[in-house]
Amino acid sequence: MAPFDGLFAGAPVMAIFRNLPTAQSLALANQAWDLGIHLVEVPIQTPDAVKTLEAVVAAGRERGKAVGAGTVLDREQVAQAHAAGAAFTVAPGLDLDIVTAARERGLPHLPGVATPTEVQVAMRAGLTWLKAFPAVALGPAWFRAMHGPFPAAQFVATGGMDATNAGSFLEAGARVVAVGSALSDPDQIPLLAAVLRRGSDSRA
Repeated sequence: MAPFDGLFAGAPVMAIFRNLPTAQSLALANQAWDLGIHLVEVPIQTPDAVKTLEAVVAAGRERGKAVGAGTVLDREQVAQAHAAGAAFTVAPGLDLDIVTAARERGLPHLPGVATPTEVQVAMRAGLTWLKAFPAVALGPAWFRAMHGPFPAAQFVATGGMDATNAGSFLEAGARVVAVGSALSDPDQIPLLAAVLRRGSDSRA
């Protein structure tokens, strides 16, 4: 079983906290975990973001939750993610050097893809879980189309996701939707809870 099979088991929603103060990221992470969103990603584009990742990883460890490092663009950031205790790495695009660097450190890697060529290259490299980005621009039809030639690919829809459109992407074949700012909108919380219930019921 691939590492992401276990990480994403029963978890149709992943939370992303980008460019947020550490205290806010911690509060939102706990809110996400309370809601039933098991996986959290903290992009590490700045030194402050790395410190936030460390804090969220520590909080997740106390609750038995996996926390990943996002927007990983080079080997140095892979090393930073590993040192911070990240359980996995995520990138906006497909870079096989980063894939290799993550594997060297035992980190599952989720690369971004947007074309059949990128999906094919990623799968040839042994990756079955892929981040479809930007999902809102690709649209649900993209996921239906990709499952024809790539039935083994497992897609995480990322970019522009919220409770109002998550369901349509899951119905189109995305295994997981990754949401960010929607978690800080009180009106979205009950809607995201409904998305989680539907996703869990469909996998039961």
